[in-house]
Amino acid sequence: MNLHGRKMVAPVVIAVLFVIYYTGLAVVLALISSISVLVKGLLIFVPLALAGVMISVTVSRIKEIRSGEEDDLSQY
Repeated sequence: MNLHGRKMVAPVVIAVLFVIYYTGLAVVLALISSISVLVKGLLIFVPLALAGVMISVTVSRIKEIRSGEEDDLSQY
């Protein structure tokens, strides 16, 4: 595995763990039957939106690593 591949392992592993967590949370909240449909929809939407944002951030980070911008602070 090359140097860029090693730097991509941690963001991908963390992203996968967060997506599994948020998706599991959405499933658990969907199974709760004692709350209204509107509240349930909101409680399901928020974790799924966070999982989507996590995927987007990870894709952005992988693009940065591949282009050679490993250190974001060097831009400031």
